[in-house]
Amino acid sequence: MPTSQTLSRGIRVLEMVADSPVHLSIAEIAEKLEVHRSIAYRIIRTLEQHHLLNRDAGGHIRPASGLAALARSVQHDLQATATAELTTLANQLSMTAFVAVWEYDLCTTLQSVSPLNSQRAIVHRPGSVHGMDVGAAGIAIQSSYSKEAWEAMDSSVAYRDAAAQARLDGYAMSENEVIQGVTSLAVPIEQPGQAPAALAVVFATSTVDSYQPVIEALKLSAGRISQKLAH
Repeated sequence: MPTSQTLSRGIRVLEMVADSPVHLSIAEIAEKLEVHRSIAYRIIRTLEQHHLLNRDAGGHIRPASGLAALARSVQHDLQATATAELTTLANQLSMTAFVAVWEYDLCTTLQSVSPLNSQRAIVHRPGSVHGMDVGAAGIAIQSSYSKEAWEAMDSSVAYRDAAAQARLDGYAMSENEVIQGVTSLAVPIEQPGQAPAALAVVFATSTVDSYQPVIEALKLSAGRISQKLAH
């Protein structure tokens, strides 16, 4: 299928800037993009005009306010409804809590909240992406479907045995699938008229003795979110 090279490059620049722990120069972006500096400059100038990027005093590129406006519009109802629950969960459990969605056979973190007073919480940022074939959030999303319903959608991702079990248990768990030494627990969120999402927490495996209180808290929060979305 034909695609737009210029658009693809622009999106890659946004991804680079968002993912970089430091502000990049135009030369660094051009090198990463494998294009001449003049091409990188034109792409960046276009993104600046749309308020998606801007430059600091040293000429380094940083995200701009337009990105925040775009992010707020993505699954707005889900984000608005989940914010309070994520904050409560994160601080109650001293774990990073997040909402994940299924996009193009990838599991994408839409929103996350870290606990206020825990130095041991695993960092998990919005926009983090991994395959639907790893991680508790992907299992929880799959568990909203039967195996037959999932396969009828002609997804390139196979239906996991863990998803069938999660349909029975009401929650999903993964250990060491995304990051070694890290466990994630997740439950599905039902969204009328939308693909299901997942409410999840992530934590260092060695820091938790019993998962049951975490599972119960997740189920209660997800139930409240689903109920609010239904009205």
